[in-house]
Amino acid sequence: MSVLVIALLFVAGFVSGAINAVAGGGTFISFGALTLIGVPSIVANATSSIAQLPGYVTSTLAYRKDYARMWRGVLVLALVSAVGSLGGALFLLYLNNDQFSAVVPWLLLGATALFAAGPWLKPKPRHQDDAARGRNLSSPIVQFFTSIYGGFFGAGMGIMMLATLGLTEGGDYHRLNAIKNLLANVIAITAIIVFVSGGVVDWPGALAMVPGVALGGYAGVWAAKRVPQVAVRLFVIAIGLVLAGYYFWIG
Repeated sequence: MSVLVIALLFVAGFVSGAINAVAGGGTFISFGALTLIGVPSIVANATSSIAQLPGYVTSTLAYRKDYARMWRGVLVLALVSAVGSLGGALFLLYLNNDQFSAVVPWLLLGATALFAAGPWLKPKPRHQDDAARGRNLSSPIVQFFTSIYGGFFGAGMGIMMLATLGLTEGGDYHRLNAIKNLLANVIAITAIIVFVSGGVVDWPGALAMVPGVALGGYAGVWAAKRVPQVAVRLFVIAIGLVLAGYYFWIG
């Protein structure tokens, strides 16, 4: 691996970690960078999941004070996320690279469309109180299916979670983002265990991205509290559309 490729992956890791911390969708960048240097799609997806983990961890630590007010609901969501992610990751290993590559642009397009519709998917006022007490039954069910997607395809997982959490959880953007970051850790760790066991990881690529992702994850939370939500949403939607178009073109 050349110095130029290492630098490219580091920068891609930083940008993806920051975007994931702000709104989700940053894995589009890391997955795209890996495929750009010739890594097969399934290996790129698995490697991207490993590279993103430090960013998920650092962005979760930045929200640690928020979890004290919602730990019961988050615990239930974490458990169902682990089960769903396990199923999704195992299904990915069942496919070959050609089969997986054929569905990548559709997955990107669907996740971007769902995120774009987020402002119109208003949760009911009672959801925030129910979620705080861990009694919102719809939230674990929806999160289970979302985590299947997350275990299967890391790119766009954060976008989809923000949208689905907006349907079942109450509160402002930062509350939803805090929950999303924590659940992303659970989904990623579960999927990583499966991917490592299956031998589908490009370790040099992952190691080149990890430092950038860790730095970007913490910087992204700082930016999320200062950048207007509309600007963040438009930026992520643009990334999703561009990358979906790109994968349709090369596919």
